Amino acid sequence: MSNVRVIPWQDNEPVPAHLLEAMQARRSGGKLIGIDRVLLKSFPLAAGWNELLRQVRANFNLELEYRELIMLRVAVLNNADFEWGVHYPAYLQAGGNEAKAQALKQVVVEKDLFTPIEMALLSLTDQSTKNVAVNAELIALLKSWIGDTKTVEAVATVAAYNMVSRFLVALDI
Repeated sequence: MSNVRVIPWQDNEPVPAHLLEAMQARRSGGKLIGIDRVLLKSFPLAAGWNELLRQVRANFNLELEYRELIMLRVAVLNNADFEWGVHYPAYLQAGGNEAKAQALKQVVVEKDLFTPIEMALLSLTDQSTKNVAVNAELIALLKSWIGDTKTVEAVATVAAYNMVSRFLVALDI
């Protein structure tokens, strides 16, 4: 965090106890990471962000492996190295593998490595991240394979992690 463009929140600075506890609860061992400390420069932002990302990470029906796949692809597309560093081990722990993770770094991913559902999720991620607009046929295909709820959650995961990566990159976290 030596290049961060704002001074991150420091342990001795005031913070609402409930907010700090909620943010620590999302982190391994309760240890805040760089983005958390920058978010704490704005308590309303930190509170809303923490709750949104807690829901995406912990409560979505869409399989965690798929969510982490999306998060990694967004990190690659937006050059968010910090995001990659956080989600790469989580992807592997969720069932992903090294070959797939490395393939995500290519401009065009190697289709033979991924299942048809994974390829559709990667197409969704690429279209939404690069163009914002997503092909209606792709949404219809996803709905037919994983249903409305998981399709909505896939789109929301792409959107949420584009928000994360843009924040990280803009503030050089």
